[in-house]
Amino acid sequence: MKTHHRLLLTGAAGGLGTALRERLKANCTVLRLSDKSAFGEALPGEEIVLADLANAVEVDAMVAGCDAIVHLGGISVEAPFEAILQANILGVYHLYEAARKHGVKRVVFASSNHVTGFYKQSETITADHPARPDSYYGVSKAFGEDFSRFYFDRYGIETACVRIGSSFPEPRDRRMLATWLSFDDLHRLISACLSTPVLGHSIVFGMSDNAVTWWDNSRARHIGYVPQDSSDVFREAVFARTPAPDLNDPAAIYQGGGFVKATP
Repeated sequence: MKTHHRLLLTGAAGGLGTALRERLKANCTVLRLSDKSAFGEALPGEEIVLADLANAVEVDAMVAGCDAIVHLGGISVEAPFEAILQANILGVYHLYEAARKHGVKRVVFASSNHVTGFYKQSETITADHPARPDSYYGVSKAFGEDFSRFYFDRYGIETACVRIGSSFPEPRDRRMLATWLSFDDLHRLISACLSTPVLGHSIVFGMSDNAVTWWDNSRARHIGYVPQDSSDVFREAVFARTPAPDLNDPAAIYQGGGFVKATP
């Protein structure tokens, strides 16, 4: 469903950007792809604009002429705070300032389950629960959620903050049976965020239709996301190849998994 003429995808050279590159062409006439370093030539229906998120001038040029943004760019793992600051915090400021200047009114912001990583795996939380980030990375995504809410309240830029769980071809471990988001469901979720008539400022948990889950997505029903995949079909294989967790390990206690004890 084409909802926009020119759609910007940042972080296009990353794992999720690569998975979405072909899929998102269904949502627009022109897909503008951006990353920090060169990653090949533009294909039919594509544009490539390289930009460092820490560089306001480059980000402004990246956003100019776009109708909507899918923002996956930035650092996606735990890292020293100085690096997180440049890519994930200053970068978000530059992106929203450019969106404001160029009249972009809808953003899909790749947030993360690590915004709430210090809730326990024995809990089920909603988007209304306070943030409990598990890392510098999680803190940066909590900042992005708050910053995008400010730009909605002040400037009317609608944002879906998608707290992506674990998006891979299939779950890699037992934790991912609860957090898994298939690539096709990721595209369905982004498509819903781009096409829903009224998005407002919404926090959505990015997960497939998994039987085991720590997240209640009912507050996002207005977006119209209906997942069609499930980690359940992988459960037997995952259990067979992975050991039982140590229930005294913080990675098995908290929803953030290994991030709760990761050091930059």
